[in-house]
Amino acid sequence: MPRYTVHVRGEWLAVPCRDAQLTVGWLGREAIKRYVKNKPDNGGFASVDDVRFLVRRCKGLGLLDDEDLLQVALEDNEFVEVVIEGDAMSPDFIPSQPEGVYLYSKYREPEKYIALDGDSLTTEDLVNLGKGHYKIKLTPTAEKKVQKSREVIDSIIKEKTVVYGITTGFGKFARTIIPVNKLEELQVNLVRSHSSGVGKPLIPERCRMLLALRINVLAKGYSGISLETLKQVIEVFNASCLPYVPEKGTVGASGDLAPLSHLALGLIGEGKMWSPKSGWADAKYVLEAHGLKPVVLKPKEGLALINGTQMITSLGCEAVERASAIARQADIVAALTLEVLKGTTKAFDTDIHGVRPHRGQVEVAFRFRSLLDSDHHPSEIAESHRFCDRVQDAYTLRCCPQVHGVVNDTIAFVKNIITTELNSATDNPMVFASRGETISGGNFHGEYPAKALDYLAIGVHELAAISERRIERLCNPSLSELPAFLVAEGGLNSGFMIAHCTAAALVSENKALCHPSSVDSLSTSAATEDHVSMGGWAARKALRVIEHVEQVLAIELLAACQGIEFLRPLRTTTPLEKVYDLVRSVVRFGK
Repeated sequence: MPRYTVHVRGEWLAVPCRDAQLTVGWLGREAIKRYVKNKPDNGGFASVDDVRFLVRRCKGLGLLDDEDLLQVALEDNEFVEVVIEGDAMSPDFIPSQPEGVYLYSKYREPEKYIALDGDSLTTEDLVNLGKGHYKIKLTPTAEKKVQKSREVIDSIIKEKTVVYGITTGFGKFARTIIPVNKLEELQVNLVRSHSSGVGKPLIPERCRMLLALRINVLAKGYSGISLETLKQVIEVFNASCLPYVPEKGTVGASGDLAPLSHLALGLIGEGKMWSPKSGWADAKYVLEAHGLKPVVLKPKEGLALINGTQMITSLGCEAVERASAIARQADIVAALTLEVLKGTTKAFDTDIHGVRPHRGQVEVAFRFRSLLDSDHHPSEIAESHRFCDRVQDAYTLRCCPQVHGVVNDTIAFVKNIITTELNSATDNPMVFASRGETISGGNFHGEYPAKALDYLAIGVHELAAISERRIERLCNPSLSELPAFLVAEGGLNSGFMIAHCTAAALVSENKALCHPSSVDSLSTSAATEDHVSMGGWAARKALRVIEHVEQVLAIELLAACQGIEFLRPLRTTTPLEKVYDLVRSVVRFGK
């Protein structure tokens, strides 16, 4: 018998359908009847038959026609919403489709797998897992390590040994001994009580990264989770069932407790969960719709799921990859601006950079020479001013290798730390199967990724700071041979006047965001956790800084392409003409 899960005013209702000839309108009406059945005021309706409503899919939010047959319009066990006419949206309303859901609008279940062993995950791998390009499986070696680790936990329970987080309470309650018959309840209570985050939920891509990274850490075999439970978690990931994880609430020690607890809450069938099939719904319904059962936590497993730096690190992974991309693009954009401003390539000479051989500086200078100075694709623009009397350019053009270069070196430094953190065991206590014991330590402290991501924000910001100054030179006729604000009919048209203001605003905002969050620490858990990293904010603001850098450089790219129009029919080098053509394929010349 087909069944549908229907959302009405914040409640989820399972509605069976006995007749294949029933319509969408019947489903909506039946859901409303079930909704008001146990309401003392009849749900506020004078008569259910008079209620006007719309029915739409949770997946894609497409409206459905009341007269369509259910067997034609919907799949079995599909999720739908009934939107009642006149309802005001409550302040705690969770939309069916989260921010960033466009990433999943054409989601197709991946066929390829990445085998995780806890030791070899890369930043590129994790980003691809976040995008839904791969499913996950464990290597045979990882499975064996997980099993041996669990055997240690089972032995502790059997022998009634006192071990933190397994047979005791947590934090300030570490000296409270828990009876054996309460050990499973202890783990569930831990997850529930620690699910205390606030803010918007992570977008699907980031939640997938978070879940995938936690699986990778558990695969190392130092957490004490059972292989059965870990495989259940992997099945949830592979079905793209993603728990509601608020972005705020972690202080970055003892790990990312709040966000990881929300992650675990969905796995045990509580709280909210999202999938491409269902949109947001109660976790138990989403799991059931995908043929999955909620995880039943064994002793230590709640702690194994929530103790670690995976929120900081997964967001940091995205930050590093986006920073790497925009740093390469910054060189191309700056080279195009230099051409439009009729700059010289002499500052990129190999001998200059050979006597100050920072790796990033040398690489950037090489890119500039490749883009600007080649016999294979000469620039007519450069040839037009070869014999001018200008000796040298402004710093924003001449010093790109030095400024962009240190950004590249910063990214490389941070990527090394993040990659190490991706493949690190960050639980407490740690389970060492080879020694048959658990040891309490501090690997959960997020200071490493927190400091690194603060550094990343400071470094990458400079790409926007120098780009904004180049935009000024493009727009200011006293600093170039171009018309004011890059428009022919100034006055009638303001051109890039306010686009430059936007760039300036973003750069100014970045200056505040670049203040390091990791210089702060507030004591928590009754002074048990008396020094924390604040790494969650370090990761989130690093991403915001990078987003602003992307936007400022996009403005510069548009301005440079606008400026080159005033130098036509002269052409720049072949690589830069390709960049110009790419831009013009989506943005036309503003006359």
